[in-house]
Amino acid sequence: MKNMTLERIAAVCGGTYYGNEADKAKEVSGVVIDSRLVEPGNLFIPIRGERVDGHTFIPEVFGKGAAAVLSEEPLEHPAGPYILGGDAKAAMKKLAEHYRKSLNIKVVGITGSVGKTSTKEMIASVLSQRYRVLKTKGNYNNEIGLPLTIFQMREEHEAAVLEMGISEFGEMHRLAQMANPDICVITNIGLCHLENLRTRDGILKAKTESFEHLTPEGIAVLNGDDDKLCEKRMVNGKPAVFYGMGALPKQIETPEGTKTLAPKRIYADRVEAMGLSGTRADIHLRKEAGEEVQFTVEIPIAGEHNVYNALAAVAVAEKLGLTVEEMKRGIETVQAIGGRSNLMKKHGRTVIDDCYNANPVSMKAAIDVLSKADGRKIAVLGDMGELGADEERLHHTVGEHFAGKGIDELFCAGTLSRSIAEAVSSCSPETNVHYFETREALERALQPYVREGDSILVKASHFMGFSEIVKMLTEEKGAE
Repeated sequence: MKNMTLERIAAVCGGTYYGNEADKAKEVSGVVIDSRLVEPGNLFIPIRGERVDGHTFIPEVFGKGAAAVLSEEPLEHPAGPYILGGDAKAAMKKLAEHYRKSLNIKVVGITGSVGKTSTKEMIASVLSQRYRVLKTKGNYNNEIGLPLTIFQMREEHEAAVLEMGISEFGEMHRLAQMANPDICVITNIGLCHLENLRTRDGILKAKTESFEHLTPEGIAVLNGDDDKLCEKRMVNGKPAVFYGMGALPKQIETPEGTKTLAPKRIYADRVEAMGLSGTRADIHLRKEAGEEVQFTVEIPIAGEHNVYNALAAVAVAEKLGLTVEEMKRGIETVQAIGGRSNLMKKHGRTVIDDCYNANPVSMKAAIDVLSKADGRKIAVLGDMGELGADEERLHHTVGEHFAGKGIDELFCAGTLSRSIAEAVSSCSPETNVHYFETREALERALQPYVREGDSILVKASHFMGFSEIVKMLTEEKGAE
């Protein structure tokens, strides 16, 4: 890791180096917090958790060849150098901020209420047509995961696509300070994390904390069809780049009155669903010089929301100099990932694995995807978390969304999902409703019920454990 000597690390963290003077000039090869992942030359940062204190593994990591340890407490007779500092998490964030700024790499930071991960995958797929790209893996988008992702950057990387997820005020400030993005993408302002952020205006305020840490020439890429984001016409003295559906600014009714949405530089029209195999759309790119470029793409993931992801990717790619051909190729080769609109064909049936997380906007979008499927359509839904005092009504709106969608069966479980079941029963009489208090009871009833030719959506917030239902539907023992 360039410029990451033990002496520099101690200085950045405000810590004191203890060890052989000659070792001060050694560069560490990586930074880890999991003792099981330590390799020779790594810096180990022991984190104190609720159940495990990483400091107990310090002798073990030295045995594995760790270059040094960043410790919160003095060490007696350590087997190698260590840096004594304050809070390890705070030190890790300082170190990540310093390391990111030491590298000449373009950073795209992505946030939003819905679609962060799928947008990250789309942007990374497009940028990888020209650049060597690092992207956030899994759910490494918080104050522990983001610095670990930043520490994966190397000199050979030319771009990084970093996902930033928050649940409280101030958190985005800390994340963006580490990421220091050149381009900040915000997908939308929806209904999630309402327990702490209270309202959509609160969510907007929290998400746009990211603007404070854009690089001097940095820009914001925003969903122009979002009634909150469309107000952010200028960001740090520069025009925001808006994307969305349709060429002309729309007018919508909001609680505050009629609002005109933002004019869009990148927009889509002629959007056509291709069943569960994807979506076709014409994408238009208005260049700064005034010319307009248009091209057709076939996005290999179902759902109109993926058109928005493609538009965000085009906006970023244009800023980073990619050609239309590279944009088209990157969009058309993007791959779904587990738990997020991942299409799985097993035992003669189709499973839409979208159970990583859920909120009202993403739940309704997933229902729309299922409505385009072939065969008997079965929605398997569970509770959505962190919706605050309005959680029952928000679950009810998901059930109302079933009306006219042609979905044959609803299986749902969880305390809050009772509101979904009740709304579907009253608003969508063509849907057969099966409600269960627990996921396990739902699973027992669903297993013998499904048959060849079914299309099955599985979606809930992560704490519901609906990945077990996906496993049951796709493993051999769940075939009959």
